[in-house]
Amino acid sequence: MSNTQTLTIQVPATTANIGPGFDCLGAALSLHNRFQFTLLPDPSASPLIQATGQGADQLPTDDQNLVYRAFAATYQHLGQTPPPIKIDIHLDIPQARGLGSSATAIIAGLIGANELAHQPLDQSELLQLAITLEGHPDNVVPAMLGGCCLATQANDQWQICSIDWSPEVVPVVAIPDFELKTDLARNALPNTCGYGDAIFNMAHLGFLLKGLEQADPALLTTALEDKLHQPYRLKLIPGYRDVYQAAQDAGAYGLVISGAGPTLLALGSRESADAIAQTIQTQWQASGIPVQAKVMSLDRYGAVVQSAPGA
Repeated sequence: MSNTQTLTIQVPATTANIGPGFDCLGAALSLHNRFQFTLLPDPSASPLIQATGQGADQLPTDDQNLVYRAFAATYQHLGQTPPPIKIDIHLDIPQARGLGSSATAIIAGLIGANELAHQPLDQSELLQLAITLEGHPDNVVPAMLGGCCLATQANDQWQICSIDWSPEVVPVVAIPDFELKTDLARNALPNTCGYGDAIFNMAHLGFLLKGLEQADPALLTTALEDKLHQPYRLKLIPGYRDVYQAAQDAGAYGLVISGAGPTLLALGSRESADAIAQTIQTQWQASGIPVQAKVMSLDRYGAVVQSAPGA
């Protein structure tokens, strides 16, 4: 793989926070962006970037593109000059919706550079670099590793823990037809929180981890509450409370903001997932907001690298 001149990388969408796991918990979902890297023969060539798919016209096609910035940052980390490169991007994950689209770009750029540089960095080193570029671990870690991941910093290094997620717990996402920039969602948060709210979230995160492992409806129904970020962000997502109630009426264990939003994530059983998706879509559209609700599964593979056809 490391000797190929063209390679394709597929990176999954992610849902971060999952209620009480603010900035430390995330999971990979069965929706993907794809990235193809091709070395250019002209050593003086500028980066050539092309994009197709959802929101492709919004992406920079020069060295400010996030995929290329991560690609170049890897070579800079290695003390090398980035080679001339053509990057083809296909987007199936909508941007600025709370589904980790920026994380897919960072992970693709890092892995693409590492592969073409003959794999000088191991997975742990790539993860550390990814978190540095993104600023927090909850999207980039599951985007690279797959599954559900918990991350914390210890002695200036990030420690990663894989979380058991029962296949009986089904994620449902509702993606509305409007964007919510992460910076805006961040700015809605207070600078400090009280001990009571911190203790509340610690306890609920423990319930969430156990509930995901055991597919326990009672634990999950309690676990998805949060006091650190969602109460401050709800005002940025019109119709949230009505959709929340509709999801619960359809059998959801709860409904949370996916990442910074505005996508909403419901968790339910195999039996209730389709009804939850349909109910959420109907309710939100009744509020005048176009939305696409999807029953998902956990992506347990993360970023997958393969030689491009004919490479």
